[in-house]
Amino acid sequence: MHPREQNPRTQPRRSPTPHSGTPSSAEAGTLTARAYVWASARVLMGFVFLWAFLDKTFGFGYATPSGRGWIDGGSPTEGFLGHVAVGPMESTFHAWAGAAWADWLFMLGLLGVGLALTAGVALRAAALAGTVMMALMWVAEWPPAKHLSDGTASMSSNPFADYHLIYAVVLIALAVVSTGDALGLGRLWARLPIVRDHAWLR
Repeated sequence: MHPREQNPRTQPRRSPTPHSGTPSSAEAGTLTARAYVWASARVLMGFVFLWAFLDKTFGFGYATPSGRGWIDGGSPTEGFLGHVAVGPMESTFHAWAGAAWADWLFMLGLLGVGLALTAGVALRAAALAGTVMMALMWVAEWPPAKHLSDGTASMSSNPFADYHLIYAVVLIALAVVSTGDALGLGRLWARLPIVRDHAWLR
């Protein structure tokens, strides 16, 4: 017998390992908890967009004063874009302020992104639309500037990372990790023939 060979009877027995494809109960619990944490973030983010749409439409007296909602003839974009006072697109935003096409695009964007996030469907499209909206709002506030166009202090708290940027990153993350299954209609949505044929609708 070769000196390195061992008698099979004398070799220590190895304990059987669980199948790698079957998560343990602890792992399953962790995955479930993680799914619900992501789903909660998705629903809350959806409420941010939906509330903005509802307040600007009906004028609940928060960001939009009572009697100045969209249904009362007010413009959802005039107040914000009309008061942009800094950044490379200042004059462009002033030209857009109050335009009917800008109002409709903005409000449909708020409603569409809000409904998609709340329901857990079309998260990729919602992430794209929401990121574009957040990017435009970031440019409108232009955090890198220390002073406004009239020379007064901008009071920017951070030259780059404001809440618009954070919202955009969260939107992208929600789409990447597919958070629509928990607390949402993601599974039902994914079974639709049109969604199966067009991945960007997921």
